Amino acid sequence: MGGWPATSPVTAAPICRSGIKSPFRRSFSTRRNPPSTEKGPLPVLPVISPSLPSIRYFDYKRGSRYLCVRKKASVQPVTEELIEGTLDEDAVSGDSIRRRFLEFYASRGHKILPSSSLVPDDPTVLLTIAGMLQFKPIFLGKAPRTVERATTSQRCIRTNDVENVGRTTRHHTFFEMLGNFSFGDYFKKEAIKWAWELSTVELGLPAERLWISVFEEDDEAFEIWHNEIGVPVAHIKRMGADDNFWTSGVTGPCGPCSEIYYDFHPEQGTANVDLGDDTRFIEFYNLVFMQYNRKDDGALEPLKQKNIDTGMGLERVARILQKVPSNYETDLIYPIIEKASQLANVSYSQADDRTRTKLKIIGDHMRAVVYLISDGVIPSNIGRGYIVRRLIRRVVRTGRLLGITGDGCGNPDGAFLPALAERVIDLSFQIDPDLKGRTPRILEELKREEFRFVQTLERGEKLLEEMIDDALSSARKSGTTPCLPGKDAFLLYDTYGFPVEITIEVAEENAVSVDMNGFDVEMEKQRRQSQAAHNTVKLEVGDDADLTDNIPDTEFLGYDSLSARAVIKSLLVDGKSVIQVSEGSDVEVLLDKTPFYAESGGQIADHGFIFVPEDEPERRTVVEIKDVQKSMGNIFVHKGTITEGVLEVGKEVEAKVDAKLRQRAKVHHTATHLLQSALKRVIGQETSQAGSLVAFDRLRFDFNFHRPLLENELLEIERLLNEWIGDATLLQTKVMPLSEAKNAGAIAMFGEKYGEEVRVVEVPGVSMELCGGTHVSNTAEIRGFKIISEQGIASGIRRIEAVAGDAFIEYVMERDYYLKQLCINLKVKAEEVTTRVENLQDELRSTRSEISTLRSKAAIFKASTLVNQAFTVGGSKKIKVLVQSMEDTDPDSMKSVAEYLMDALRDPAAVVLGSSPGEGKVSLIAAFTPGVVELGIQAGKFIGPIAKMCGGGGGGKPNFAQAGGRKPENLPGALEKAKSELVTALSEKAALKG
Repeated sequence: MGGWPATSPVTAAPICRSGIKSPFRRSFSTRRNPPSTEKGPLPVLPVISPSLPSIRYFDYKRGSRYLCVRKKASVQPVTEELIEGTLDEDAVSGDSIRRRFLEFYASRGHKILPSSSLVPDDPTVLLTIAGMLQFKPIFLGKAPRTVERATTSQRCIRTNDVENVGRTTRHHTFFEMLGNFSFGDYFKKEAIKWAWELSTVELGLPAERLWISVFEEDDEAFEIWHNEIGVPVAHIKRMGADDNFWTSGVTGPCGPCSEIYYDFHPEQGTANVDLGDDTRFIEFYNLVFMQYNRKDDGALEPLKQKNIDTGMGLERVARILQKVPSNYETDLIYPIIEKASQLANVSYSQADDRTRTKLKIIGDHMRAVVYLISDGVIPSNIGRGYIVRRLIRRVVRTGRLLGITGDGCGNPDGAFLPALAERVIDLSFQIDPDLKGRTPRILEELKREEFRFVQTLERGEKLLEEMIDDALSSARKSGTTPCLPGKDAFLLYDTYGFPVEITIEVAEENAVSVDMNGFDVEMEKQRRQSQAAHNTVKLEVGDDADLTDNIPDTEFLGYDSLSARAVIKSLLVDGKSVIQVSEGSDVEVLLDKTPFYAESGGQIADHGFIFVPEDEPERRTVVEIKDVQKSMGNIFVHKGTITEGVLEVGKEVEAKVDAKLRQRAKVHHTATHLLQSALKRVIGQETSQAGSLVAFDRLRFDFNFHRPLLENELLEIERLLNEWIGDATLLQTKVMPLSEAKNAGAIAMFGEKYGEEVRVVEVPGVSMELCGGTHVSNTAEIRGFKIISEQGIASGIRRIEAVAGDAFIEYVMERDYYLKQLCINLKVKAEEVTTRVENLQDELRSTRSEISTLRSKAAIFKASTLVNQAFTVGGSKKIKVLVQSMEDTDPDSMKSVAEYLMDALRDPAAVVLGSSPGEGKVSLIAAFTPGVVELGIQAGKFIGPIAKMCGGGGGGKPNFAQAGGRKPENLPGALEKAKSELVTALSEKAALKG
């Protein structure tokens, strides 16, 4: 195979000429008279024969061995000679491909920007699912472009195809998307030219193995690919809108796209080619030409600013260049799989397909959970936390299926996730250099979640046992074959993380089948919900984009001044632009400059007023400002109500911040910084911020920690803060490059994004953080600090609420007032209150105990009259049965009654009691003697359905069970049903025994 005809402008794939080593260590002969470029002749990359054996995996330590074909330079018929070569790991490693991509576009005027967090500042998606997400405001025209061209390697998470992970060669939950972007700068011609040059020159992919897809109506892209790049018509496929027209939703920016595919089997020719054939092709580069806006009526109108949005899947390109069978066997993922194989004591190369699939699932999911936890997502039962928890549980249950036990270091009761996570972290430096510093927190979170889930698995096993018993019981009653419902199997899988394979195996051991069709229906429902919720980036171009076309960014003066003269640039009422607004109206005011702090970084917005200056001849105008938000870039929107006069666009006004409220916010913000430092000193440096609120009346600080703080720890935190406050330390504020700030040890605020220049707030010797908020100038201004609560708000997340400054004084005075009132009522001194309250509690407990004893005696006395109401069932084996209402008897007394009746009736006997001890309350008890239990009737299973009739539930042991409910009106019917079912069951069982 010698490439496309010499008459075509497209050359066969050249070896990289960027100064990076060729991906081949051995030299190869090239075609005679090779085509020339500006840099001179380029050698042809040899082609691997598809008939040769494929390798197992890419050895990330040594490079992979493979067989390739050398073509002899001759006009005679071509002959093939098999030779052995070795991939150069430095040239085709994942890290190298990432670097080469970014440097390629940087040399063409693109600014290399960092990957944004996996937690996006976008309410339409839970997680960062695409490289373009951080640029969405720019594409919408709602934020100014800071650069015309950008290139990134973006960490992404997608979970809509989680069931395909490990089963296909290319599906992942975590992946890296290499991208180059143009914001109203270059367009199709340059994007296509550079994509081709990157693919064939920089990365050295054989041109004859590349195929192109274009939107069926995009003649412009087709002509560029064919006439300017030289791709043969046979290698360009026109495809419909479903495949090659990118949309962000029903309305908004959209446009045609063009994709580049790699052909693994070119020997199959060009006839009847299907680019969707995963066994032959892989799409690795997608170019989106964002050139239209789709309006509400569906019509397309050209965008004012045409954009380029591209994505190259790093894992896919690595697979191609490293010449491995799947993305999983590249150096990006295989080291994790290798570690999992060691823990499971299996060989990946010799394993069967099912085992390999499990190892791939572990390799993929471990990358996802490590980076998610690093970005502040903690396992929970909602939102992002649920995604992390679900992925962790898949890894744990998959590891257990593989036979992984212990931590791999000799501890059979240890957790194995940390060992896998350490391998992920080892590979992370080029992806996220900050991740290694978060290692202790990541490992601790994974260890805790694994132990918690193992307990959940054990509960799932018990639940499965009950489900199988129910299936067998239902089958006996209906005369059908026992079958576990699909919903039950899915409940075990989704809620308890119980592998469906084990569910099937255990069920079959008990002669019960599993409704897998029903299970698949439930799985599909969840998949559709997940896809709808997590895999759509919504963009809309609405009227608000035009409202700020001529509005510059607001100049913030609030660090140095609490008042300023400004000019009204725009007025909005109900989102519509107006020229004038009168008294009594709610209004949004856009100024050219402002002293008002807009809500951000956890700090709430300033309150205050906007006045028309008093020297104006018109009537005085006052606008009360209650909120300030940043919108569409760095434009401050002042939200308030006109209490006097009329406001007009173009007027000069005076903006004045409420100084007392600003001081309260400053005090609480600086106290928040001190609190984080105190936490790190008291409970460990690995703890980090997970959210915050800086308000006028209090501060709230969320942080990662696995347990409640001890009382002495809270006291030590308070002592440290008040000591630092008393030191009267002057704060230092500097603006410096982000890299310099990080090197100096500045802490970044959770969830915040930073530019190249950052503001650093430092309390010398105590705290240094990146922060755009307002702060006191001296710690003495804080005056005092007090923690008012500490609690857990999610798994692994704690929250401290505290007060400082004026709020601290108010809190102390209020508590002092309450203490004085308590002293008066108890007639004791303040220092005697605790002892007096403890004595009162002891007296109350003693009194309650006496009352409970009297109630139990009264109930037992009443029960003695019930013994004669018991009746017998069964044949030769007489079983005494008593089902009775105990009116309003409390649960504890009813338990004593049941125990008394069991002794009085003797074995065998069955007792069911019910009562309504209070409004909207039902209490039920079932007590069976050993003789009844031996018949196969268990109190715990019997009482549950009875309790459901009363709007509740419950259970217990085979001989004794309690339950509750919320519908006392249903108690008579429930007891009647209990009596009927008990008589039927005992009669049947006794007959079989007899």
